Amino acid sequence: MKNRLCVAHEITQAIAAGQPIVALESALVTHGFAPPANLEIAQRMEEAVREEGALPATIAVLSGEPRVGLSGDELARLASDRTAHKVSLRDLPLVLAQGANVAQGANVAQGANVAQGANGGTTVAATMHLAHRAGIRVFATGGIGGVHRGHPEDVSADLPALGSIPIITVCAGAKAILDLPRTLEYLETHGVTVIGYRTDEFPAFYSRNSGLGVDARVEAPEEVARVAQARTELGLLSALLICVPVPADDELPTGEAEAAIGRAVEEAEAAGVSGKALTPFLLGRMVELTGGLARRANESLLLNNARVAARIARALYPASNLST
Repeated sequence: MKNRLCVAHEITQAIAAGQPIVALESALVTHGFAPPANLEIAQRMEEAVREEGALPATIAVLSGEPRVGLSGDELARLASDRTAHKVSLRDLPLVLAQGANVAQGANVAQGANVAQGANGGTTVAATMHLAHRAGIRVFATGGIGGVHRGHPEDVSADLPALGSIPIITVCAGAKAILDLPRTLEYLETHGVTVIGYRTDEFPAFYSRNSGLGVDARVEAPEEVARVAQARTELGLLSALLICVPVPADDELPTGEAEAAIGRAVEEAEAAGVSGKALTPFLLGRMVELTGGLARRANESLLLNNARVAARIARALYPASNLST
């Protein structure tokens, strides 16, 4: 079948054997970091998962085909493609059926087949869908999307995905450039359980604290596994959002982060930046305005989330003998 979900052989074997697997997104590779840092952080995340005794499954679109689990060469190929698309949930059927330049707003109905066999980095929402379809139960990312500051009508596709895809999602909260209170309100309305991993507060991505609470606090991966089992027994279809604060040594102080975010948002408004271009613009300006401290926090939380997700995956499969 053309454009089927292509799952790497080692991932297929691990799923069949009941071994722990952690799905990883690839939009951070194509749009989150510039080369060569994008490939380096992706490789380090995969290695962090392996070091904790789980198998990493980076998810992406390669040559117009969804892939679950990339080889080293495939990951390098994706990281070097500066024309790769940012593929969210709505884009998946268009990219796969038409190979069209949907990420840049091309009109598929008019036959804009300008990127046949395109490569793409999958967002949180798209990665969640493909991981769940493949049978993977745990997913690690940096920060989820949410409701944009000053634009409550601008809601990331990540939020409805979290409300409808039953996968454990490990993150450092929502990206701090967003409206965190409204983002939490959306998650509550759509039945997403928000759990603080060794914290009572919803992390603010670059910073450990936001002043906003979570639904519950857990101290160990085994507690997450028990909550996940209860959710499954109840037949609930929403994700479990596991929120892990950035490591203390690498966090960006809240006041400094908020000052930089405020300025970046003002600059975006003045320049008319919106839509898919907004988040990359804001994140890029955050790095510049903080002298690189935002990037250090981002890299640190990504690696930490990968490790925590691997521990949770192992707790889901305690009898696994997966070699590290």
